Amino acid sequence: MFSKSDIPIAKENQEIMDLVEPSAPLPSWMTEEEFAAYGALYEKSGFQTALQVPYRCFGEKSSLQDPKIELPTLLIMGEKDYVFKMPGMEDCIRSGKVKVYTPNLEIKYMPEGSHFVQEQFPDEVNQLLLSFLSSHSQSGS
Repeated sequence: MFSKSDIPIAKENQEIMDLVEPSAPLPSWMTEEEFAAYGALYEKSGFQTALQVPYRCFGEKSSLQDPKIELPTLLIMGEKDYVFKMPGMEDCIRSGKVKVYTPNLEIKYMPEGSHFVQEQFPDEVNQLLLSFLSSHSQSGS
């Protein structure tokens, strides 16, 4: 459901899970076993935390005085990520406005990636992470 560039939007008095078609196939990059593992984790911990990620909290007041991330930061994004469809998000990321909050941000785009690039392209994502960490290690090697 969330692996495409477009996602269904729940209407008033409707839950997002009301939009799930149980017979829809899993994306090609997810096995039934992986799906079951995710389900077991959500049964144990609940789903509320996943709904509280920052982009779901726009407009809420924060107690942080200067919400800047000064450390080197890596964002790996799929070009087909549905986040780009959120009003103003694509401009904020692609124009560099996001660097107001993360001045040392490096962005890597994966042309065929969706919101789940780490699962779609694990080897490529791991290589990007290792390269980033290597270039920012204390020893510089």
